[in-house]
Amino acid sequence: MKLTNKIGVIVDSFGVGVREGLNKAKDVGAEGVQIYAVKGEMDPENLSPAARKELKSYIDSLGLEISALVGDLGGHGFQVKEDNPWKVEKSKRIVDLALDLGTNIVTTHIGIVPHDPSSEVYATLHAACEELGQYAKSVGAYFAIETGPETAADLKGFLDTLSTNGVSVNFDPANMVMVTGDDPAQGVHLLKDYIVHTHVKDGVRLKEVDPRDVYGAVGYAPMDHDKIAEMVSSGAFFREVPLGEGGVDFDGYFAALQEIGYTGYLTIEREVGHQPEQDIRKAVQFIQQYRSGS
Repeated sequence: MKLTNKIGVIVDSFGVGVREGLNKAKDVGAEGVQIYAVKGEMDPENLSPAARKELKSYIDSLGLEISALVGDLGGHGFQVKEDNPWKVEKSKRIVDLALDLGTNIVTTHIGIVPHDPSSEVYATLHAACEELGQYAKSVGAYFAIETGPETAADLKGFLDTLSTNGVSVNFDPANMVMVTGDDPAQGVHLLKDYIVHTHVKDGVRLKEVDPRDVYGAVGYAPMDHDKIAEMVSSGAFFREVPLGEGGVDFDGYFAALQEIGYTGYLTIEREVGHQPEQDIRKAVQFIQQYRSGS
């Protein structure tokens, strides 16, 4: 097996701000970057047309491209009907920003898709994703739901009910291993028609966990990235670990991506650890071994 996919990294994983993170991404050997575009300097509201142009040319000058933006608004995703008007509107603006910066993919967490399609939460998620999907499709873009909160089968079942593929999938194998216990290679084959972006991350599952305790749900605490990072590093239920040290079978995962004809980015995410730059550099080298066929 010889991979030809480009390697990306999440700029925010370095924890040093956007500009310095871009330089570090270049330094560790990445070809692309994924950037959070929800608040602060990357909030669409804070980036004028001129600022967008300038940022894009800065990224271009480093020889990088954007693999995707992260448009994850946290909380309960799109499970709360009253929150959805502003969340859907903001998500659309993040897609507009993505297109200005040269990518047509925005990854997000929508909240756990209930197993029962007749539930009220399912209907609320469906209405929001239908609107998001139609908007994305109209501008040639995708919202990509990150895998992990529900099984691949439940996610596929939900996506199949939408009228477009404007809402698709950002495949994260470690989330599956750590939370639902799904097999990533099987998940890739199941979701093959929807995968537009992927993460490369590794983890171990130490004991069973209710996904609602991790990703939040109506009636539970909302999703909180800091809380997830704490759970991941504390190791009560699962632990995120450097690539190749966890439960993700990368031979199987990468082979499955090749089998379905996936040609997009393999984007490294590192949510924990005291030496993110070192871990990310090793992760780039880990993927490069597959690209050299060694």
